[in-house]
Amino acid sequence: MVQSGNWFVFILKQINKNMKVSRITILTSLLLLVCSDMFAVNYKPRIIISTDIGGTDPDDNQSMAHLLMYSNEFDLEGLVSSPSFGSGSTSEIYRMIDVYEKDLPKLSRHVKGLMKPKALRKLVKQGRTSELPPCGYDEPTEGSQWIVKQAHKNDPRPLYVLVWGCLEDVAQALHDAPDIAPKLRVYWIGGPNKKWGVNGYCYIIEHFPNLWMIENNTTYRAFIYDSKNRDQWNMGYFQTFIKDAGHLGRDFAAYYKGNPKLGDTPSLLYMMDGDPTNPEQQSWGGRFVRCNRTPRVVFHGATTARDTAQVCGIIEWQLQGPVRNDIAIDSACVTLDIRNQKWRGYYKGDGLYVVRHSTYYTGTLPYTITSTVEGFAPITGEITVENTWDAALGGTAKTHGTDYQVGPQWWTDSYAPDDYWHNCAGARYQYIVREDIMRDWAKRWSWLKE
Repeated sequence: MVQSGNWFVFILKQINKNMKVSRITILTSLLLLVCSDMFAVNYKPRIIISTDIGGTDPDDNQSMAHLLMYSNEFDLEGLVSSPSFGSGSTSEIYRMIDVYEKDLPKLSRHVKGLMKPKALRKLVKQGRTSELPPCGYDEPTEGSQWIVKQAHKNDPRPLYVLVWGCLEDVAQALHDAPDIAPKLRVYWIGGPNKKWGVNGYCYIIEHFPNLWMIENNTTYRAFIYDSKNRDQWNMGYFQTFIKDAGHLGRDFAAYYKGNPKLGDTPSLLYMMDGDPTNPEQQSWGGRFVRCNRTPRVVFHGATTARDTAQVCGIIEWQLQGPVRNDIAIDSACVTLDIRNQKWRGYYKGDGLYVVRHSTYYTGTLPYTITSTVEGFAPITGEITVENTWDAALGGTAKTHGTDYQVGPQWWTDSYAPDDYWHNCAGARYQYIVREDIMRDWAKRWSWLKE
């Protein structure tokens, strides 16, 4: 955004340096100043939300309430239902809009420009309902097609896609229309979401390493309430500010007993404060560091506790087994069982079987890999996951030749020792602004108690 104050400084400096500045120069500068002010007033960031609301984690409902109560801050252009691995679908987005509609009259008394429910409903689109295959793309969805359509709009502003779940619809959109990549700005709440949608992530990073991307794996965690802290900004927030605050307040009570998890909200906050073109600047949505690689380690057999991988990185087992010409390429015929969860692996042909995984759990994790294919010998092993990344991010991890290389527009959490909060890399930058954010939101909740 053009800052009008810079024009004042420019004009004053020119007059001070040379009193003979022409009237035309001064008038031109003043005209630019007026235009910049007009642009600043009207400028809103374009955003699309991709959410797994209604699935296994109801924090998306809390973040959706936050979005709707601040909808005057954005040019909202899409609400895409992404894979949730639960019962998530567009129906839950519509339900949240219905709840918001009941409270809109009270909110509108205090703030202008909140989105009308009718306009919001037109933006709801169904995305994928399951993980992408290992190639990283499949058939277009209503959601992926909508991302492409909005990216193709004749609008000079970039299109920010805020992803609260898996990257499946973003990956599909990029596959179907690679030309949209320069227009997109992706802020992704990764971490646990990476393991649920590992194939979409791998497709994007392999084919679009120059995409503008904030990969927020752990910074966001400082925005989640502290379960050991009962003050008004954590365990006491609901009782202090949300209880009896309209229909949205009553709905909020249904999630985590009203405790504000809000794991996806930092993506919204990033668009509300600071300069969204500069991820390295402190903002309400965190502060991030540029990276030139993200971790990926490949193993060709069973591993032991001495083998290490990096938290939130990609772990890949490439295993030799029976050569089967009667099994289609990319068939799901292998199962990884780790931390009491089962993950699919695939046949890649010529006797090669591949399993990809990502985890935000640390320590030594036992696992088994089995297959329904006759002659595939079961594998039992362990893998030690470490809480660090590349030294360039402040960490101490070794680099691997199999790491993903990324371009100059890829940012992630800072692993510098001083930037941790509760063992979460980069989360200090989220924590130091958390109370200010919650205090600001409390004002809007108070309007619903009138």
